[in-house]
Amino acid sequence: MRAYEIREFGLDALALVERPEAAPGPGEVLVRVRAVSLNYRDLLLVKGAYNPKLRRPMVPCSDGVGEVAAVGEGVTRVRPGDRVCGAFFQDWIDGAISEAKTRAALGGGVDGMLAEYVVLREQGVVPVPAHLTDEEAAALPCAAVTAWNALMEQGALRPGETVLLQGTGGVSLFALQFAVLAGARAIITSSSDEKLERARQLGAAAGINYRIRPDWDEAVRELVVKVGVDHVVEVGGAGTLPRSLKAVRTGGTVSLIGVLSGTAGEFNPLPLLMRQIRLQGIYVGSRAMFERMNEAIAQHGLRPVIDRVFPFEEAREALRYLESGKHFGKVCIRVAGAAPLA
Repeated sequence: MRAYEIREFGLDALALVERPEAAPGPGEVLVRVRAVSLNYRDLLLVKGAYNPKLRRPMVPCSDGVGEVAAVGEGVTRVRPGDRVCGAFFQDWIDGAISEAKTRAALGGGVDGMLAEYVVLREQGVVPVPAHLTDEEAAALPCAAVTAWNALMEQGALRPGETVLLQGTGGVSLFALQFAVLAGARAIITSSSDEKLERARQLGAAAGINYRIRPDWDEAVRELVVKVGVDHVVEVGGAGTLPRSLKAVRTGGTVSLIGVLSGTAGEFNPLPLLMRQIRLQGIYVGSRAMFERMNEAIAQHGLRPVIDRVFPFEEAREALRYLESGKHFGKVCIRVAGAAPLA
């Protein structure tokens, strides 16, 4: 079978290789991968910026969907033919996060999904809503669960509250869709008026072009009558966090889920104290969160936003496109041509 491996760091070094046919052991399932969805984490891993000590060779990419091709001894949760995603954390089933539960992260701690076949743990697969295409389903494990955890699990978002979202990548657009489902008001930022208009079509109440308004935190407070938003989904990191703290209301929540603007910068903790702001780190979520999210997606017929789909042979080009920042929603890879097992 074919798979991509990180052997040396760098996009040009990402290697398409032949691997021996995989077979599931006790408690494992073999999945014939149909589609993979890219996250910024995948790009950083391939380039060596996420974990310079990454075990190699490593199959990248946490997010993918496929059909169960075979099951190992003792497997009862799924059967051949079922369409499933791999849970981002193969060992975080439910309950609170712990260091042990996060070690088996797909595409980082253990081999990921960018292959024609993958072996996953029985406990680490999740059936997906039937109405979704393969590419839409592939978008769920990291970006969607992260947004769901931030707003619905940790944030306990309520109707009528206001959410600030940064950019139009996968997490932000999922957060927009979940906010709309919850009856909340969503404000979104982007450097593109065209993308802001597309976000409005998805239900955003307002958009702010941060190239025109670099003081976007002030623009946010103008929209909410100087009070500030209830919740910020913070994807920028050090470069945007100070403005997020100004944009959120006293007693509000900032969910830190990304570092697109980098990790170096000054951070004044005084607003957290004086305005009793809750700063919450979000590291994807558990399988149980994934399952609760899927119930909501199925109930409301929600469809993830897919920007572009690349063929399996163009995985490097897909990552470069993600790096360009031109996308609106998820960038996916179609895994076609995997021969059925003999």
